[in-house]
Amino acid sequence: MAASRTSATHPRGPTVPALDFAVASVEALRPSATPTLRFTLALDAGGAEVRSVLLDVQVQIAAARRRYDAAEQAQLADLFGAPGRWGETLRTLPWLRATLVVPPFAGATTAQLDVPCTYDFEVSAARYLAALRDGTDDVPLELLLSGTVFHGGAGGAMRVSRIGWDRELTCALPVATWRAALDQHFPHAAWLRLDRAAFDRLAAFRAQRALPSWEAVVEELLP
Repeated sequence: MAASRTSATHPRGPTVPALDFAVASVEALRPSATPTLRFTLALDAGGAEVRSVLLDVQVQIAAARRRYDAAEQAQLADLFGAPGRWGETLRTLPWLRATLVVPPFAGATTAQLDVPCTYDFEVSAARYLAALRDGTDDVPLELLLSGTVFHGGAGGAMRVSRIGWDRELTCALPVATWRAALDQHFPHAAWLRLDRAAFDRLAAFRAQRALPSWEAVVEELLP
């Protein structure tokens, strides 16, 4: 997994920690109550003592930084349109925004960011990820960082410094890692969300035909 580092520098004086950030790893969380990816973030204060960090993280998919084969292009048409227009329509997709509280540390530490995964195809990020095939290029991610650093000042007083939104990390998420998180809970399965009235009609169709499963209902309806 490729990752970049970013540094949070502050102009207020030498007592303010200059934090470096990096994505140390990303993996499917096991065990977990729901499909989840765990990002381990590395924080380095350059030997300084930090009382805590309130870190805001925005995760987004940098879709324009990836290549796509013909099968993936077909699956992604509902998100980005025809491939011939992707120069205009291929865009970054928001995935998650979360807040982490990092406890006191001196020098360096790590923090875990847990990102839930879903098969809800009304969510753009889920539709995008489900369209990608194992063995193709990784998913390029961007993590935008902001927040507040609490640290010591003159005479032991508490000081507060801001981390601006210009702090950005990049990392590559293997498609297989995302699928492993989902397959832990829903192996070889996908989910569709239906309007209640449509579901009631589908359930009545299943009962009338005495079909044994929802897969059998779909097979009966498909040409």
